[in-house]
Amino acid sequence: MRILFGLGWLMAGLTKMTGKAGEASWYQYPGQFLNDYFHAALLKPNVPEFYKVFIEHFCLNEVLPFNYIIPAVQVILGVLLILGIWILPSVLICMFMHINFILSGNMNIISLTLYTSAFGIMMNLERAHALSLHSLLKSKRSGNQSSAPALSEVSEEVLQPAGVSLP
Repeated sequence: MRILFGLGWLMAGLTKMTGKAGEASWYQYPGQFLNDYFHAALLKPNVPEFYKVFIEHFCLNEVLPFNYIIPAVQVILGVLLILGIWILPSVLICMFMHINFILSGNMNIISLTLYTSAFGIMMNLERAHALSLHSLLKSKRSGNQSSAPALSEVSEEVLQPAGVSLP
């Protein structure tokens, strides 16, 4: 799930950078898409008032930085998730971006699926490290050092005080 989630984020960022088939990229006409997007969000009835204030007084003044930052962050998050590096911080940033997308009035099945996937990854973080660079580096590091045995590997005789028998 982590790899598919990462591919989704990678593709979202790349299509913004390069443009979809027949569409211009965000970089070709800087700020145009986001400016239109923010103005449309201000007209939507399902956008909370506090978020409209945020869009009007902050986002519309910072369209150009957002124009370059959003796609770059999406690509970086996608690569990190695919490789399995910094999974938890990456998923938390993805969730933050999803919350902003939903607050701007774009509640649809895709955004809900992605948001639910982020929760799924967080709830199964140990499994999310499967096939990851993180687990590979961790196993190489622990292979070079002798570590203490886990409690489940210690026999009852070792844990039992001398001269005391257990029923």
